[in-house]
Amino acid sequence: MLSQTPPKLFDRQDWLAGYRSLKQEYSYWVSDITGAIPPELQGTLFRNGPGLLDVNGEKYGHPFDGDGMICRISFQDSKAHFANSFVKTPEYLAEQKAGKILYRGVFGTQKAGGVLGNLFDMRRKNIANTNVTYHGGKLFAMWEADRPYALDPYTLQTLGIESFQDKLTPGSVFSAHPRLDPATNDLWGFGVEPSFRSKISIYKLSTTGDLQIVHQVKVPGFCFLHDFAWTPDYCIFIQNPIQFNPFPFIFGLQTAGACLELKPNAPSQFLLLDRQGNLQTIDTEPCFVFHHGNAYRSGDELILDAVTYADYPKLEANSDFREVDFSKVIPGHLTRFCLNLSTKAVRKTTLLDRSCEFPRLNPNHTGRPHRYLYLAMIDPATPPDTNAPLQAIVKVDTHTAQHQIHNFAPRGFVSEPVFVPRPNGELEDDGWVLLLTFNAARNASDVVILNGTDLTTQAILHLPHHVPYGLHGNFVPHVFVNK
Repeated sequence: MLSQTPPKLFDRQDWLAGYRSLKQEYSYWVSDITGAIPPELQGTLFRNGPGLLDVNGEKYGHPFDGDGMICRISFQDSKAHFANSFVKTPEYLAEQKAGKILYRGVFGTQKAGGVLGNLFDMRRKNIANTNVTYHGGKLFAMWEADRPYALDPYTLQTLGIESFQDKLTPGSVFSAHPRLDPATNDLWGFGVEPSFRSKISIYKLSTTGDLQIVHQVKVPGFCFLHDFAWTPDYCIFIQNPIQFNPFPFIFGLQTAGACLELKPNAPSQFLLLDRQGNLQTIDTEPCFVFHHGNAYRSGDELILDAVTYADYPKLEANSDFREVDFSKVIPGHLTRFCLNLSTKAVRKTTLLDRSCEFPRLNPNHTGRPHRYLYLAMIDPATPPDTNAPLQAIVKVDTHTAQHQIHNFAPRGFVSEPVFVPRPNGELEDDGWVLLLTFNAARNASDVVILNGTDLTTQAILHLPHHVPYGLHGNFVPHVFVNK
């Protein structure tokens, strides 16, 4: 059921102002700072997202089709350095040279020329715009439908597609949501090759950058798996009951994303792949999941926290995201699943009943019991079961269901929070929450440092320009500044 129209709590023009291309690449020390950067905060925050939302004025139909742009914020001795650079893929360079859109986007972008201009054009543009992480001496810009791009972490120069010593051949996929094992520092990832019988590959990337293909399994049906949860025993997926009709895409009528829809009355399914390669499935009531917070083993149960939607947030064909009606956007709620591995019973609890996304936690608790999750959330003044832009950061205590909120409304708009543990800190929430916000009052972006315990402001780094709304990022304890 679609939610009722929420009250007008934010200005639509404020929100739209964050959806502008940032075409300039910068490198500078941040001089305008409110508060003080904690001296123990040493390292680098990398962020990825669509930096270009148009080509020479020709607009993309959906932000997720925009070319990836890496932002790097380096913290050293209570100072901060900002730099950004586009991932210089061959497709990006070709479109910049041509001055127009040459490739169809997965989510909402058609080329000019109508049906005839898009007919039978199924070329895939690696936009490398979803996540970024540093591992094994390399910086990777990731997109879920292809291999990652490697960049120099100091200069942000694009080095090229990463094949991991030819272990990932053309057509292989390395997801945009890897998980770091806090005990070994191995990076676990996956890739999905969707088809009528989809193939899921599980990867392990060692601390030296050696890639191992751990398992490959095939599951019935078209798999749309954006994220997964990891524990020392399992890789955990939620198979959304999605069906894909390729014909409108093939014949140039719609983008691929608009050809997806939820199967009516079909259950969602947990896919539990253990370390021996055995696949166990558990059915649950229909829902849709983009992002998982964390999972861990508790006796005979697996505990999984994720943001769930009652239905697939379907993309309307040939629509413009700038004209979205938030009253018709399905809200996402933070949900806890308790899966009994013996009986296959599923218990489901709502931990946060306001629309939220991008769950993160102290990375030292990945795959282990956790208490706190940090998420981006709508303005808390917005009524429950409605949707709106993300304007607040919320800390959820999963033991008590209590939460703390830092609200940036009415003129601030937030991104995914990234938790950074304090060096030698003993408590789970002892650290900082880092995020990029768009401040419509300044028409520019801020890098915000919040205290992980109570979400009070530690420092705000006022950038002299805006950064378009991004997607995901990670912090590493290495300081990278241009040599």
